[in-house]
Amino acid sequence: MVSFWDMLILLIVIGVIVFGADKIPELFRNLGRAVGEYKKARIEAEKELQEIEEEVKRVREELKS
Repeated sequence: MVSFWDMLILLIVIGVIVFGADKIPELFRNLGRAVGEYKKARIEAEKELQEIEEEVKRVREELKS
């Protein structure tokens, strides 16, 4: 049975063969940037949703009174 570490090593070796050792750091750098952008976008979307929820609550309270 193939373990997780065996698969990981195999994927790294294939990556080095396909992309070359010089491109691997660039690929990981770009992946890191993409993850960072995703996190920023998620946080921004959560803030917008929270603002909308607060606005809806405020409008409901105004309509009740």
